[in-house]
Amino acid sequence: MSDSEYYDPLTPRTQRGSDSGDTQERRMPRGVVIRLIAYLVAGHVIAGFLFLLFTVAGKG
Repeated sequence: MSDSEYYDPLTPRTQRGSDSGDTQERRMPRGVVIRLIAYLVAGHVIAGFLFLLFTVAGKG
């Protein structure tokens, strides 16, 4: 009998040899967080620039 017959996807897995649980699965990698912040900042800068363009063009 293999272990796949007794596999239950709804039961949380526990890591052997550590008491920290599944913290690796719950935290986002640092690279993803940095990229997310960079995209948010860049997106707001572009949106601000477009807003400025439309504001200036609307007054002329």
